Amino acid sequence: MLPGVMRNVRLQIAYDGAEFHGWQRQDGFVSVQETLEAAALQVLGERVTVQGSGRTDTGVHALRQVGNFHVDTQLPDDRLRHALNAHLPTSLVVNRLETCADDFHARFSAVAKRYLYVIATTRFTPPWCERYGAWVCQPLDFEAMHEASLALLGENDFAGLSSLGSKPTTTVRTVHNFRWVRRRERLAFIIEANGFLYNMVRAIAGTLMDVGRGRLDRDCVRRVIESGDRGSVGPTAAAGGLYLLRVIYPETTFAGPDLGPHGSPGIFELGGS
Repeated sequence: MLPGVMRNVRLQIAYDGAEFHGWQRQDGFVSVQETLEAAALQVLGERVTVQGSGRTDTGVHALRQVGNFHVDTQLPDDRLRHALNAHLPTSLVVNRLETCADDFHARFSAVAKRYLYVIATTRFTPPWCERYGAWVCQPLDFEAMHEASLALLGENDFAGLSSLGSKPTTTVRTVHNFRWVRRRERLAFIIEANGFLYNMVRAIAGTLMDVGRGRLDRDCVRRVIESGDRGSVGPTAAAGGLYLLRVIYPETTFAGPDLGPHGSPGIFELGGS
């Protein structure tokens, strides 16, 4: 890389959301964006702005968040990754880093995102659950939850399954896949869509848990999509149960030498629920 030539680098980032007040930089609070930018300043001696694929909230975790920034440095990608990690706390790590097209933008280039929500159904609160999951101290009616979740698939207006925040140009989103994962005393769902409204996944989680408890009937999701009435369904579930699993782009990303035992980590297919 020639000196004086700017290049665009994208990052694949994982973090413990319990240690940060969300992604976005904000005065008086530790954010993921600010922490990454501070590490870059120490490594490069210049200030950069790290763009993220989305603004995860306080307490929300990420396994494969994506960011990007423009920089003038002769450090190769792998050395830059190692240098950044040397200046980051253990709660935040840059797992992948690669030079990309100059017009790539972590947020605006994304075509879909995939989230995971984790629920524990134990008699007593698991020690990990306050930070890393939601807890329900009773069995849940999985069949009712499964049936209710079918209404989420496809293109719908999700205004009734979100919270007040920034005003989007449209509240219509397309859910491509919704999959349940069941284990003993644990239940989770994975949802993939072309975009998400503020607190949308947590509102879905809170509603489906109330269906499982018997507080709401299994047709409530369909009705709230039709009516847009947020007050007719469940509460916003705990932030600690939510994980950003993957951000999807039209092009292949992070296809470098860091391969796991079965190929590039994180690649798997989702079927219907």
